[in-house]
Amino acid sequence: MKQLVLVERICAIGHGLSMAFGIIGLLYVMPNPDFVASLPPFGLQVFQWSLSLGGVGYIVLGALAMVLFLGQSVGWRRCALFFVPAVALSLSSELLGTSTGFPFGAYHYLTGLGYKVAGLVPFTIPLSWFYMGALCYVLSRAALEVLKAPVWVQRFGAVAVGAMLLTGWDLVLDPAMSQTAFPFWEFEEVGAFFGMPYRNLSGWMGTGAVFMLVAALLWDSKPVNLTRDRGALLATLYAVNFGFGAIITLGSLDSQFWIPTALSVLVGVVPVLGFWWLLPTREAAAIAPDQDLTSVRPLEVVAK
Repeated sequence: MKQLVLVERICAIGHGLSMAFGIIGLLYVMPNPDFVASLPPFGLQVFQWSLSLGGVGYIVLGALAMVLFLGQSVGWRRCALFFVPAVALSLSSELLGTSTGFPFGAYHYLTGLGYKVAGLVPFTIPLSWFYMGALCYVLSRAALEVLKAPVWVQRFGAVAVGAMLLTGWDLVLDPAMSQTAFPFWEFEEVGAFFGMPYRNLSGWMGTGAVFMLVAALLWDSKPVNLTRDRGALLATLYAVNFGFGAIITLGSLDSQFWIPTALSVLVGVVPVLGFWWLLPTREAAAIAPDQDLTSVRPLEVVAK
């Protein structure tokens, strides 16, 4: 168990460091060709590796961290029952989108995110849907448990809340990845919402809700019993992924993009941090190990 937690944390740290390296490359290295040309042969080799593997690396590390987190926190069966629908349904949605324009609008992927399935969608894209979708759903469900929502609301209300959090992340991700000088995908139409089609946002919400709903149906009604120390990984991953998109968006695009960035904070970052803070502490779990963690009220913990 401790070894798996260690590997999970190493993957999460590597995920964050990869994104930090990507920000430096996209904002400071690639816009300065003279600097690139001045690199020694080894530096040029590292630069080429970063171009071909950087985007793949941070997504794969994020997905590995989430697999390990889910397996240890909610069980390996539940992990599999989230992973398979998330990857299969998001890949299907992306293949449909790049072929027909539905449900995200007309777009296509460029290079930098790895091998493309059917020549259309990088294999890393459904992995990113998985790890961000999983953290949004699990954190939403854990928060609804703490708030004593009915069991059916815990299971299925978390789908709506989780899809909202997932779409909130996209408000900074899409501009960063599609409208900067070095994009990873391109829209083939000018969208009315800061260059994004409105249906891209509804497509995100719908795709996330569909695979979260399938997972909710496949999972049992047993509470996830997430503690604040374990939930910190979820809040951190969300904040890091938001920061990656926000820094690139605000650093590369004009000042009007503070609006979708602020919306992302409002419907994504703030709820995520609030949900994490709602979670019971490890001390509360230790006092009542055989109970639903949400049944231990803070005043009772203090009294004991």
